[in-house]
Amino acid sequence: MKNNKIYIFDTTLRDGEQTPRVSLNMNDKLNIARQLEKLNVDVIEAGFPAASNGDFEAVEAVAREIRSPYIVALARALKGDIESAWNAIKDAEKPRIHVFIATSDLHMKYKLKMKPEEVLKRTVDMVKYAKSLCPSVEFSPEDATRTRPEFLYQVLEAAIDAGADIVNIPDTVGYSMPQQFGTFIGKIKDNVSNIDRAVISVHCHDDLGMAVANSLAAVENGARQVECAMNGLGERAGNAALEEVVMAIKTRSDIFSCSTEIVTEELTRTSKLVSHITGMQVQNNKAVVGANAFAHESGIHQHGVLNCRETYEIMTPESVGLKKSFIVLGKHSGRHAFVKRLEELGYKNLNQDKINQIFEEFKDLADKKKTVSDEDIESLAKNEIFKVPEVFKLKYYQVSTGNTTVSTSTVRLEREGKSVSEASCGDGPVDATFKAIEKASGIEVKLNDYFIKSVGYGKDALGEATVKVERDNKIFSAKGLSTDIVEASARAFINAMNKMYHEISLKKAVSY
Repeated sequence: MKNNKIYIFDTTLRDGEQTPRVSLNMNDKLNIARQLEKLNVDVIEAGFPAASNGDFEAVEAVAREIRSPYIVALARALKGDIESAWNAIKDAEKPRIHVFIATSDLHMKYKLKMKPEEVLKRTVDMVKYAKSLCPSVEFSPEDATRTRPEFLYQVLEAAIDAGADIVNIPDTVGYSMPQQFGTFIGKIKDNVSNIDRAVISVHCHDDLGMAVANSLAAVENGARQVECAMNGLGERAGNAALEEVVMAIKTRSDIFSCSTEIVTEELTRTSKLVSHITGMQVQNNKAVVGANAFAHESGIHQHGVLNCRETYEIMTPESVGLKKSFIVLGKHSGRHAFVKRLEELGYKNLNQDKINQIFEEFKDLADKKKTVSDEDIESLAKNEIFKVPEVFKLKYYQVSTGNTTVSTSTVRLEREGKSVSEASCGDGPVDATFKAIEKASGIEVKLNDYFIKSVGYGKDALGEATVKVERDNKIFSAKGLSTDIVEASARAFINAMNKMYHEISLKKAVSY
């Protein structure tokens, strides 16, 4: 490995999926993995194959299709987990098994119920076994930052001797401070005698908001791989945000004598794709990829930027994939201009059917809005690209609501040419519409989450609704678009049901 290169290990598909209320199916993982390959990440941790048949199949699909990055499967230090991981990634161009076991006294006593010498032996045995199957093995001592240093050094040295070529140091509970974590990494370099035979990786959680800072402190002290996730997704408060780590290293090259090979112009598009598929909103003031990251409200700031960009911008919008548009699209715009804008936004390989459908939806929207923004076009494109086959179609809806009346909604759904209408009451027009859709579809679900945001600005902004529904302990996320927020909500709810219908055997339960 190049000493001045920082390898970016993306764990959006594994730790990112562990974000509460996020569930990714095989197609979701493939779509994100394809974009991560365009982003040029070095490593994709595709999942935890032993966790479920669905995760095994998703990891296997990613391993077979994605060729440039290493494809990693996570495994506990158990023979069955390691075999499952290898079977899932064995067709990868560059496979890697990631073995982990807890090493802190707290975890060994209360979670593993194992003595230190047992953990040490298990580490050696399972790293050796993984190495006998796979040419590349990464080892992680879980809860490393709360592990007794002398024992941690012993375990790392044994893992490297057993065949680990990457040793990952996790700040599992996000407890460390940057200076402390940097020193921690430096001491590992000084006290693990064979550390020169392995790459030091770090995996920092954000419980105290320090994940990115800790990761960068580790880089300053010799770490050469950073494990991170797009938009900072992950367990609890999440992981180090990939986009922040990458742009910090690129922007502050005066401090970091190293670089990544990330195609930073793909960062915004990757962020939006991950947000769309997971249903996890990116806050407006999020660094690098937030809607306000390059917005200037203050007159003083605006004046400064207009005179000299560097007065208030340390990065260019273009460097992270935000393109400034000078052509205004509206209802009089032609197909050629629209297709050109799609290509400028990164949608270059769409088939004609998809382009025709997106263009038709663009024209419908342009009839309702004076100007259609790039954000509108991207939302239309993503909505069409990731649309599942429509079992249920919304033919019409009608609501009656007010502050002194009970909200009611009537909907008509179509399925395989047959229509059914139902009405229901609820706590507001959206709730009433959801209940009417449930009755009309014959499917009962638990509404796990719901939110709506505007795409762009102004009273005619496009509304984007996100719905997460749960059935049989599985969560299904979908979006709906409309200038009418009730219609957007209804379409999101129906899209989630369509997604559910194709993944859970509901055909016998639903009859028209």
